[in-house]
Formats: sequence, structure tokens, C-alpha cells
Amino acid sequence: MMGVVAPWRWLLALCLRLLFLVPAGVPVRSGDAGFPKAMDNVTVRQGDSAILRCTVDNRVTRVAWLNRSTILYTGNDKWSIDPRVVLVANTKSQYSIEIQNVGIYDEGPYTCSVQTDNHPKTSRVHLIVQVPPTIVEISSNIVVNEGNNVSLSCIATGRPEPVVNWRYLSPKAHGFMSEDEYLEITGITREQSGVYECSAANDVSSPDVRRVKVTVNYPPSILDARNIGVPLGHQGILQCDALAVPAAEFIWYKEDKRLSDSRKGVKVENRDTFSRVTFFNVSEQDYGNYTCVAMNRLGHSNASVILFDLS
Repeated sequence: MMGVVAPWRWLLALCLRLLFLVPAGVPVRSGDAGFPKAMDNVTVRQGDSAILRCTVDNRVTRVAWLNRSTILYTGNDKWSIDPRVVLVANTKSQYSIEIQNVGIYDEGPYTCSVQTDNHPKTSRVHLIVQVPPTIVEISSNIVVNEGNNVSLSCIATGRPEPVVNWRYLSPKAHGFMSEDEYLEITGITREQSGVYECSAANDVSSPDVRRVKVTVNYPPSILDARNIGVPLGHQGILQCDALAVPAAEFIWYKEDKRLSDSRKGVKVENRDTFSRVTFFNVSEQDYGNYTCVAMNRLGHSNASVILFDLS
């Protein structure tokens, strides 16, 4: 029994030494001018495979790969229980292993250890795992009243840490609104409603992009309401255009009396942005002053128009 264990005593002693001398997560470089010689750093993307190569020569009698204090392979014998770790080369010139489907927990120092001339020697390589950017949390679509303050957040992860930018998707906007995870808008206006885009990038892969819709409520504003002249007996149309969020409700008055579809020969049509009153056969009693009122829960606006005789 002792005859089997004794030849690997150098490896067990090396594991103990590595446990105390090699801090986790610190990049390390080959420390021996002779054999073995490993790569200085290996950089792979999460999910890809990493091959750790160690150059040896005919002076080497025993070889092993270790991850910190854990033995992965000794010669052709696998010590690791991880099925992702496989031996890819064990020749007179190279001793290499492959780690498949690499994850972030695989990052760290790895050691190629050899026995040569009865003296153990080591060479270390640092595995760096890159992770594509992912937006893990972002503000939901929001509805606010004009004049309120708005705060949008976009939290992303990745290795290296991704750069996060906010921009406003509007032809009037230029460049980034915020080169940060947070976008603050003080006293938002109706012109600033729309879609805001968050982008997280770290050059590992294409940026991760998400969007947030900001709806700004504001009271009605009547844009156009014109006087119109119509000859007696002809068709006449009064129109009132207004913008509002939520959409305005329209009411028409003649003098102080509300106008409705129940009146013979008159049709009232209401849409989100305008209201139209059609007189199919204008009579003397139709001439006069009309008032268009546009309203929503934030306020109202009104305008007067005159239907006059063009005869």
C-alpha cells in the first residue's frame, strides 16, 4: 500500500502548498523559467470550452493539473468528478486539459505540476471567463402627469462589467440622455413622452437592449377652431381639433344650450383628436355662435366659432 502512495507524495505536498500560497481570483503567471510552461492567461466566453495547455519535455516523469488545491488530472487518471473536465493531450511535449461549458465559477488560477529529476515544478495559468451583458432589471412602462419628475433604472450584469446607456427614441433627440444606470427627468413635458431605450454593452457580444414607454398626461389644448360661412340650404361643417392625454371628450354648445345628435339635420362626431358638427341643410336658426369644449380629468379648454350666412 505504501508503495502505491509514496510516488505521489510530491503531489499531495504540492496541493497543501498551493492551498496556502495561491489566493483565489488573482491572475498569476508562469513562475518557472524551465519546464513545465503553461499559458499566462486563457480568456473564454461563458458557455464555451477552455483548453489549458502545458508544455513539457522528456525530463518530466509525472504530470498533473490542479485547480487551486483540487487535483483534476494526474497523468491519464482523472481525479475530478466534474464531467466537463477532460484530458485532451498527454504526450512527450504537451499535457493539456479541456473545461467544457465554462461558467463563471471556473474562473481562477490553474496549476500544471510536474515531477522532473525528483523535484516538483509548477506553472500556473489564470482562466478568465467573460459573460455577455444581460439587463436583469428595468423600469416598467409608466404613466405620469406633465410636470412630474421621472426616474428610470436599468440594472445589467456581465463580465467585464457592462456600460449602460439611456437614450430617447425621438427624431428630435441627439445622442445619449444618460451614460448611467439611472435616467432622471425633472419636470417632464408632453414633448418628452415616448420610448426610452436602455443598452448594456461590454464587447463580449451584441449589447442587450430593452425599452420603456413613458406616457405623459396633460390637459386638452385646442389647436384649431375656425369660423365658417355657409349659404342657406347648403351643408356646413364646424370642426374643433384638440390634443390631450388621456384623449379629450368634446361637448358643443350653441349659446348656452348643449348641442346633440337628437337635433334634426345635425350630426355630432367625436374622435380622439377632433370633434365635428355637420349641418346637412343649414337654416336660419343654425346660424350663430358655437362653443367647443374639450376636457379630460386634468382640465379643459374651449374655443368659440361662428357659423354665418354666406349668401
